[in-house]
Amino acid sequence: MLYQRSSVLFKAAQEVIPGGVNSPVRAFSAVGGTPIFAKSAKGAYVYDEDGNRFIDYINSWGPMLLGHAFPPVVDAVIEKTKQGTSFGMPTAIETEIAELAVSMVPNIDKIRFVNSGTEACMSAIRLARGFTKKDKIIKFSGCYHGHSDSFLIAAGSGAVTFGTPNSPGVTEGTAKDTLLAKYNDIENVKSLVEANKGEIASIIVEPVAGNMGCIPPVDGFLEGLRAVCDANNILLIFDEVMTGFRLAKGGVQELKNVDADIVCFGKVVGGGLPVGAFAARNEIMNHLAPLGPVYQAGTLSGNPLAMAAGLAMLKAIEEDADLMTRLGEKTKYLHEGIADALNKNNVIHTINRIGSMISVHFSEEPVVDFDSAAKGNNETFKKFFHGMLNKGIYIAPSAFETWFITDALSYEDLNETIEAVEEIAKYL
Repeated sequence: MLYQRSSVLFKAAQEVIPGGVNSPVRAFSAVGGTPIFAKSAKGAYVYDEDGNRFIDYINSWGPMLLGHAFPPVVDAVIEKTKQGTSFGMPTAIETEIAELAVSMVPNIDKIRFVNSGTEACMSAIRLARGFTKKDKIIKFSGCYHGHSDSFLIAAGSGAVTFGTPNSPGVTEGTAKDTLLAKYNDIENVKSLVEANKGEIASIIVEPVAGNMGCIPPVDGFLEGLRAVCDANNILLIFDEVMTGFRLAKGGVQELKNVDADIVCFGKVVGGGLPVGAFAARNEIMNHLAPLGPVYQAGTLSGNPLAMAAGLAMLKAIEEDADLMTRLGEKTKYLHEGIADALNKNNVIHTINRIGSMISVHFSEEPVVDFDSAAKGNNETFKKFFHGMLNKGIYIAPSAFETWFITDALSYEDLNETIEAVEEIAKYL
């Protein structure tokens, strides 16, 4: 495929945008080469500035559950735009989508909309600290909750030490309140809680990790977190920015039958427009201003275009009784096809899958946390990525990102993808 136009655009972008991109993963730093500049998308496909068509397994990093340019979402946004794009005043549609979201998700009474997943997680942490009157939090290595200071933390020197900043600009003072745990290791969590007795406000977790590849929770892990939180007056926060309304209509709380105290949303809840949200039961949410002392605000929060897109998306999901089954079946079909293609060519790999999330790791051992994900063969992944790209298959340009399946994918698309893997596997 030719990428001449993308190369020209990337060169121009680098002159006025840091690294030529507005989010680092887009830069292809992990895989090499020049990023593809998208021009349009429809259904299961994205088209670049050079006219190439790609079967898309990123889907804007998750929100395109029903395909790009999903007509009900497009129509809703167009009609809402005609009435004005922002008011800085309450609108009826905010209540309408809030009522629908609360009816779909277990264990929440109120929801507040913000502008991104980062903002949702940042606000959830502040709310948890304000509610519990404690300062420290536990997060997990490899789980990404946005670029707020509290989350950009690297491992300390041992299981009971504080984390350290892993980005310039994050202060040591901020880092001292964040403890870093090992995903899928409940004993590690218990040791941190014991070493910081009475000081931890919340544990925040991706209940299904998507930022070290797709890593589902092992049996008992989420239940263990719930028990630890109950025993120690700690709030459990599920970051469902990726998984909310995707793995089940009620998210991972519904899928795994484990209640969180606060749930964060993004991606699907905005139908592809920039939006985030956080939700909890009344007792917690009533601590937010203007009802309570915990301040959180945003001029564009509840933007009518984002609310219109999100409402159209949630209605489509809520009304489609077979959607999650179809998505799961397509993802399983893809999993089995890719595994067969790689096995035929003796390519060492492991594949993780849950619902409509899947990732291919070039590793011979199970991938259950960040350490095991990091052992994958990145050179093999680079060859795999560029091989797929040249065959018109667009996957995440990083070995540490999940693929997202959309209902717009046909079985012909899945077969084309599997055939591409089989051809590429001969050279891995």
